[in-house]
Amino acid sequence: MSGADSRLLRVLRRVVRGATTLAPAARGRLRRPSRTVRDPGGFYPGDFVGMPSVAYTPVSGNRPDPGEVVWAWVPFEEDHARGKDRPVLLIGRDRRWLLGLPLTSLDHDRDAAQEAREGRYWFDIGSGPWDPRGRRSEARVNRIIRLNPDAVRRTSAALDREIFDRVIAEVRLRRGR
Repeated sequence: MSGADSRLLRVLRRVVRGATTLAPAARGRLRRPSRTVRDPGGFYPGDFVGMPSVAYTPVSGNRPDPGEVVWAWVPFEEDHARGKDRPVLLIGRDRRWLLGLPLTSLDHDRDAAQEAREGRYWFDIGSGPWDPRGRRSEARVNRIIRLNPDAVRRTSAALDREIFDRVIAEVRLRRGR
């Protein structure tokens, strides 16, 4: 097998495992795709309803834990078969699933009224190592997604406990609990 064939086989294995979102770039750096991708796992049970039991239990290592910001495939709200890779703040568990809040680097303070009319609420968590460009992030506090722990592609960093607690207070406020 030639070197090119071997590289192609490795890429195809990543596609099958759903790890295409962190494919090596030509210069050896990691990059995220800008396009929308299909669910690599093929199954999403739907967003979590209600207020989960939350936890702040980050532990150093390669396993994702509540209190950490990780990278994973996040389904679109209007079509769970489609989504994109993005950072997620883990806040708890639901049986085998991790529960998390999608993050964005977009500043929704500018369009807060429009977002509220659409039923979307955001809370600023600042910047951290989850964003390679050091941009500030906001957590979507009224949408809790389920993540398969095996589908998390990269554990980035534990969020500061004080900020985590403030995010959870916002989640409770927006969920009426």
